[in-house]
Amino acid sequence: MAASPLSLNAVRDADLIASGHRVFEIEQAELDRVGNRLGAEFAAACRLILGARGRVVATGMGKSGHIARKIAATLASTGTPAFYVHPGEAGHGDLGMITEDDVVLALSYSGESDEVLMLLPVLKRQGNPLISMTGKPQSSLARAADVHLDVNVANEACPLALAPTSSTTASLAMGDALAVALLDARGFTADDFARSHPAGSLGRRLLLHITDVMHSGEDLPSVREDASLSEALLEMSRKRLGMTAIVDAQGRLAGLFTDGDLRRALDTDLDVRTVGIAQVMTRNPRTIGADQLAVEAARLLETHQINGLIVVDAGNRPVGALNIHDLLRAKVV
Repeated sequence: MAASPLSLNAVRDADLIASGHRVFEIEQAELDRVGNRLGAEFAAACRLILGARGRVVATGMGKSGHIARKIAATLASTGTPAFYVHPGEAGHGDLGMITEDDVVLALSYSGESDEVLMLLPVLKRQGNPLISMTGKPQSSLARAADVHLDVNVANEACPLALAPTSSTTASLAMGDALAVALLDARGFTADDFARSHPAGSLGRRLLLHITDVMHSGEDLPSVREDASLSEALLEMSRKRLGMTAIVDAQGRLAGLFTDGDLRRALDTDLDVRTVGIAQVMTRNPRTIGADQLAVEAARLLETHQINGLIVVDAGNRPVGALNIHDLLRAKVV
């Protein structure tokens, strides 16, 4: 039967906030309890997965299925190939997705889920190592497993003790613990993570290099050190980056002139039509190498409160330029 709508005046904000606080308090206490039980079985589960030639196949029904799906996704993104198989669908053909080289991670808080237990004879016959995650160490699933991970909780956060709350949180945390322990054991790095997340903001931040976002060749604003200010302004106008590099006779970077430098020059008595660029340029400007990451350019701009950078080679010769708008377009910042 659908719940009757409540009058908003009948519910106090303080009561709603208090209910939320109770959930956090209960679940934090249960997470501490489950975490304190980590021991040899957890290490054995990690070793089973590390020694497998195949993937981790996570499975579970209902809320446990949702948690299993998330654990599989976390494992896959942190260096442990994994996927989720619905136990109901597995009994109707999807078992063919599981090879003899795979490790099966089965979740069921009761340890008695019929759909999961139905798979055990086939998995045992095929020789798949089985890791179970239950809240009942004496359950059928726990006893059938090669390794059992105990996620038993004393209290659900649901006041009726009906909706899985603390128990699903504990299972999720156990899955995260597995993923991170395996990540550490494999020496998985931030670059490895980025390669599996190329479309995400973290992937862009970790994979994009300066060469991917800089303006180079004909698009690089540059004038000689003996140029006039008016020539530099014309170059800035053509290249539309709000700055230009100033180079010496050998092509090395001698300075930088920006929109900000122009505003400061206009506050003086200088004649912008006749003054040389060398008189008003910024000497020894901040630069960056082409082989560095784009995120390092973003950090430099933020730290020094500047809007653009000249990219130089090992001989301090300008090879590119970029500004904050280039990083924004690349979604690095």
